[in-house]
Order: sequence, then C-alpha cells, then structure tokens
Amino acid sequence: MIKNIAIIGSGVMGSSIAQSFAVSGYRVTLNDINEELLQKAKKRILENLSLMVEESGLDEQQKHAALTNIYYQADLKEAVCEADFIIEAIPEVIEWKWELYQNLEKMIKADAIVASNTSTFPISRLMEKASFADRMMIVHFFNPGHLVPLVELVKHDQTKAAVVEETTDLIRRIGKTPILLKKEISGFIANRLQTALMREAFYLLNEGVASAQDIDTAITAGPGFRWAFTGPIEIADFGGLDTWQRVFDNVAPDLNQSVEAPAIIRQLAEEGKLGTKSGEGIYEYDDQIISRKLDERDRNFIKLGKIKAGVKEKKDKCFS
Repeated sequence: MIKNIAIIGSGVMGSSIAQSFAVSGYRVTLNDINEELLQKAKKRILENLSLMVEESGLDEQQKHAALTNIYYQADLKEAVCEADFIIEAIPEVIEWKWELYQNLEKMIKADAIVASNTSTFPISRLMEKASFADRMMIVHFFNPGHLVPLVELVKHDQTKAAVVEETTDLIRRIGKTPILLKKEISGFIANRLQTALMREAFYLLNEGVASAQDIDTAITAGPGFRWAFTGPIEIADFGGLDTWQRVFDNVAPDLNQSVEAPAIIRQLAEEGKLGTKSGEGIYEYDDQIISRKLDERDRNFIKLGKIKAGVKEKKDKCFS
C-alpha cells in the first residue's frame, strides 16, 4: 500500500508533482540540495494552492491539509528511507541521475518503487548503472504538473507487472490521466507530437509565411481548440479517412523535414535570448508580463480542467 511519497528535486516540476500528491491526501517529502531551494518550492506551492482556492473549488481547509501533508528535507537519506514511492525530478543530466540512483540503492526500502519524471531519457538508459530495474518506471508529468492531467508511463523490460499496476493506480488516484507506452521510444508520445508541430511552426515563421502571433493563434483558435476534446486519430476518422488521405498526399511532400533544432532557435539560444527566462526569445517579456501570462494560463487551465471533468462525468453516466 503506497502511503509515503518522496520527490527528489523541488523545481517547477518537482514542487507541482508534490502538490498533486499532497492535495490527494498523501504524505509527501520534498527533497533538494539546500534549504534555499526548498523555501522557494514552499512559496511556489502556497501560491499555486491559493490560486486553486480562487478558481477550482478547493477550500481553505483542503489547502491547509495539503500544505501540512508536505515535508521539506535537504537530507536525501532522511527524505527517502521511509518512502513507498519515489519520483526523481532532477535536471536532465544523465550522469547526475546515475549518481542519484546509485545513492538510492543504499537508502531506500526493499519494496519501494522508483520513478523518473524525465522527458528525454529512455528507461533503459536510466537503468544502465542501477540494479532496481524491476521496480523502476518513468512517470512523465507535464508542466504545470498540478494542472495538466496527462502522465506518460514507461516500463523497463524488467519492471514487474505489479509495479506497473500499482503505479498506474496511484496516478489515477491523484486525478491524473495515465497512458502506458507499449514500447520504449525517444520523446515518448506527447513530446514527439509536440515537436513535429513546433518544427513546422518555426519553419513557417522562418519562411515569413505569417507572424509568430498569427502562427500561435492558428493553433489556439484552430486545432488546439478541438484537440482539448478530440485527438488527431479520432479527428481523421470523423473527417473521413479518404479526405485525410488526400490531405496527406497533397501537403506532406511540402512539410519541413529537418532533423535538428530550427535555425532561429539555435541562433537566439546562442545570443542568450532564451525566452521568458532571459526576457526575450521570439517575443519580448518583462517580469510583469510573465507573471500575468502565467496567472492567466493557470486560471484558464483550471477552468478547462473543470469543463473536461464535467464532460467525462456525463460520458461515464451515459455508458454506465
């Protein structure tokens, strides 16, 4: 029975994952390398929960309960020694992950499940220098982790069936939507689809077909509007596979086929123009704009989540 959760790494993803478990009543220990990072995470979680009180129906009592469910611990051994389920959410540096896993082997319970929130490394790569592949999973949350429902699950060839089942059930119990990959593939599912779309978006921008704002609007007011409820394969079925056959035959030959990051991204990154983290990327930002956009994004995600939950409830009633 999974009761105690440990999250290693208290950044944006680690703190939001911790919040997701805490709101659902789990005891969570959030770990990082120093107290300063943990205090930043504590502040971030408080702000996120306060917004959920305003927008999502979470009340002050539930907020307080969630806050009291989270413990902050800079000592790794203390953080994980009693954990039933451990999620690693440290930066995407494979050597750091290998070192962490080797340390965990000496600290964790014999039946503890270990998971990684990696978005890039295949699970076989993660387990190259560790001996607990039989109880290892990838659990890939999407930013912001406390609001986006999707969690991609990837198992190792050695992962026990019971571990896969326990992990899937746990993710469902915190209100997320887990999907299990049948085979290992780089980028998993969502990031592969997202990267294919973004490759074409930056190609259109580079070719001067439209402004960045209009390209973004083409998605948010078009496909993105319907993708919230209907996936691309179902859309093809509803549009008619004969129609989509013609679309592919007519459009696919002209799509961008590059196999590396778009030149405009590479150039801006070399100039230190990294987007919101530097104040300029494709667009320009200041602290006020970033804060407003994040607040607007999260409020809209909460509203969308409530709509989708209502739709699911109606579907469940219809088919029950």
